[in-house]
Amino acid sequence: MGQMSYWGQMQMAGSFGYSYTEKVLQDPRIQKLLNSSEQFDLVVTEHFFNEPFYIFAHKFKCPSVSLAPGPMTGFNNHLMGNPAPYSYVPSILADYGIDMNFWQRMKNTYINLLGDFFVHFELLPNMNRILQTYVPDAPPLTDIIYNTSLMLLTSHSSFGNPVPLQPNIKEIGGHHILPPKELPKDIKEFLDSAKEGAILFSMGSTLKSTDFAEDKKKAILNVFSKLKQKVLWKFETDLSDKPNNVKIMKWLPQKDVLAHPNIVAFISHVGLLGTLEAVYSGVPILGLPVFWDQVKNIDDAVRKGFALKLSYFELNEDNFNKALEEILNTPKYRINAKRLSRLIHDHPVKQMDEAIFWIEYVIRNDGAYHLRSSAVNLKWYQRYLVDVFIFVSGIVGVVVLVLYKLFCILSASKHTLIECNRHIKKNE
Repeated sequence: MGQMSYWGQMQMAGSFGYSYTEKVLQDPRIQKLLNSSEQFDLVVTEHFFNEPFYIFAHKFKCPSVSLAPGPMTGFNNHLMGNPAPYSYVPSILADYGIDMNFWQRMKNTYINLLGDFFVHFELLPNMNRILQTYVPDAPPLTDIIYNTSLMLLTSHSSFGNPVPLQPNIKEIGGHHILPPKELPKDIKEFLDSAKEGAILFSMGSTLKSTDFAEDKKKAILNVFSKLKQKVLWKFETDLSDKPNNVKIMKWLPQKDVLAHPNIVAFISHVGLLGTLEAVYSGVPILGLPVFWDQVKNIDDAVRKGFALKLSYFELNEDNFNKALEEILNTPKYRINAKRLSRLIHDHPVKQMDEAIFWIEYVIRNDGAYHLRSSAVNLKWYQRYLVDVFIFVSGIVGVVVLVLYKLFCILSASKHTLIECNRHIKKNE
């Protein structure tokens, strides 16, 4: 998956979206809800390749709030009429930050234009077909997707890149992080006894540890066996050949574990929420990205100075050992992680309180449409000034053509005059 082309990644994400969107809309409970006379003040929809879900706000004639699991994407910018110049706003699929050189800006333009093509000529037509199949009386999808009152981003400026955001787009990254709870007794005792520190290893739901290739699993265990630190590994089955310093857990309270003072590193697939949890607790990351925004997340984390990147597909005992030794023994990673932790804590209000305020604000102000950008009312060619460009180009073209014709006439006249003079002199 990590070796996919940009187009391949877009298609895979789209296929995933088509599948689960259909499963939701064909559910009898959802069909019953859509055909009910229920009334709601607001609809909150998580937006990730599930555009037909905007039908709920349309059906119930109420404002819509979109929860975007990550930073702004090209499509989200389009939906909200948010400016995102290719010159300094990198694509979510890019492997570079905001300080792009010429070739990176070229690449960024290509990725974004490819994304626009995918959205308008593949994603939206397919999603519209799904919508019309399960909600036959629904209007065209493009008539309802631009009516979002508010978009909440689960990103945070302490970790991501500073980019333009319209007044109806709010970052609430870290909203899910609550004060740490008491850990289960066995986990607490294990971490408390880690006098040299402990490492948390969790790949989330993207790639289960049980699905690791055998050679990679063996390489990881060999490296762990040489460590003086203890390792808490979220592993979905029993592991009989594990070293004594490794504890296997099928499930663990990740946020609370990261908050334990003895945690010195987090080995992760670098999903955004888990990364923010590490930032919140000031824990350095060794990232093993697999797909989609994970590559972008780890690249941003590396640039921020609190993480190292090691592709899962290239992992072996030697490079895994070197990366882990560096993250454990180089102070700058922990120093930078603590610095970012201070930034995410230094907020005027708690992120969840901010989300609640803006959701209630939308309800109080009948959709808060005064916050919306007028860009959502423009055709694509108006938004990107294509019509202006064509008009100006036409005028310039006409002027050039007139000048060219005038030049041709003057040249012809000059040539005729010369010929006449020559003829007169010849006759004399």
